[in-house]
Amino acid sequence: MAKAPWLQKLGYRMTVLSRYISPSLLATSLVLIITVFVLFVPPYIGMADNGDYFRILYSNGLYFNNPDYDSLYFGYFNKEFGIFQYFNENAEMYTSSQSLLIRISIWINQWFNSQVFDIRVQAVLLTIMYMGAVYLFVEALTWKMKRKYGYIVAVLAVFLFADTAYTAFFNSFFGESLVWIMLIYLFASGLLLFRNRYNDYAMMAIFFISGLLLTTSKQQNAPVGIIIAVVGIVLIFIRKQRSFRAMMASSLAILMVAGIATYVLIPKEFVNVNKYHAMTRGVLMQSEDPEATLKSFGINRQYAILNGTIHYEPYTTVDVNSQILEDSFYNHYGFVSILGYYLTHLDQAGKMMNLAAKSAFTIRPPAMGNYEQSVGKPFGAQTSFFSGYSELKKALAPKTFGFIVIWILVIIGLYAPHFIAAIKAKHIRSMIRLPLFLMMILMGLSGIFVSIIGAGDADLSKHEFLFTASFDLVTFAVIADAICRNLWQNKPAADEEPS
Repeated sequence: MAKAPWLQKLGYRMTVLSRYISPSLLATSLVLIITVFVLFVPPYIGMADNGDYFRILYSNGLYFNNPDYDSLYFGYFNKEFGIFQYFNENAEMYTSSQSLLIRISIWINQWFNSQVFDIRVQAVLLTIMYMGAVYLFVEALTWKMKRKYGYIVAVLAVFLFADTAYTAFFNSFFGESLVWIMLIYLFASGLLLFRNRYNDYAMMAIFFISGLLLTTSKQQNAPVGIIIAVVGIVLIFIRKQRSFRAMMASSLAILMVAGIATYVLIPKEFVNVNKYHAMTRGVLMQSEDPEATLKSFGINRQYAILNGTIHYEPYTTVDVNSQILEDSFYNHYGFVSILGYYLTHLDQAGKMMNLAAKSAFTIRPPAMGNYEQSVGKPFGAQTSFFSGYSELKKALAPKTFGFIVIWILVIIGLYAPHFIAAIKAKHIRSMIRLPLFLMMILMGLSGIFVSIIGAGDADLSKHEFLFTASFDLVTFAVIADAICRNLWQNKPAADEEPS
């Protein structure tokens, strides 16, 4: 039976499209168009300051030059900041790879304006980096797959990667923008090593650099370097050359050290803030007998009055920065002792896990607005433009930790047959797909556990960003493999040489 004329035309157009535009290029182009429209066309979309900007701003040569800036907190996005013209007496508050991005942005900005920094300069750099990450990720999922399936994956990728809940971070000083982009590069380079796509040394370099920037971007990401180093051991053996193995092993060792150093270098000021919330917004809040709980830590039971309070309250019953609190409260517990407490009180741990799960699928923090005050939107208003994926995820994802456990088991079950077949066939390169997925899952879980143990429920939706980002990338990769008929593959790649 002859095809209908419209089907023939569609087939011809698809043939032309596949000849000149790959699925990865199509996805990247569409994401770029939408992102540029959101970030650089009025009304500009960004993120309001929640009070955290000062930590990264002043030490990098910027300051708040808006006299009404205090009135903008949480409600309105501000795109312009002053550049220090003389000696900057502000010491670096904490070490972060985000500082490198900001300083490069300031350097470029000064070509055009040496006194006022426009945050959109940083957004341009992040957008360029983002396009590379999206391209590599979609390429890793669609390479050598039938183009008709690849284009479906490309279109779906646009809904994820162009979602304003993610791209709005680019017009902000929150470290989540760098975390999101580096996480994509890390996963994409690992998958490209698995696919044997591009040069292995180039992919190893991307894997290492993205892992290093991700680990050092935020203090709570300290476990990330350790997880990458441990799970990534299998990557050492995908090539027989000693040079490759030595370079990969060295890269993993550096990532391990970077993770440890990131934790050790956390300033004491921030340690006490997090410790305060870990106790008052975590351990005590879920305890049936807060006074007895404090006693188990060797803390005077009178401090039970702090139950449920936050460090930044303007009027408190005790000075949270006092030496008294340092000696009789903070010095009696730490990360390890709180972890031990939860392990011996699993009912409380379960409550905290479920509490964390309620915020684990929210990409955009609900407290921060996206518009400039001059736009005339209500205080704290958030954009709904191209936010279909984030809103759907927020509405439909089950908000229990049990769902997260089931999700993990399903992922392992889907990829385990291929992993086992690769082991039997001694195809090292084919073995790395499941470890890569486990690496992403463990990094995501570390975001949850570190948030709960380290700071209780304080600002959970923002602290759990690493989990929600990992969840999205892993889930999307599974869907893409299913569409491309690569999900239930139970044998190593045909072109793989046994090691």
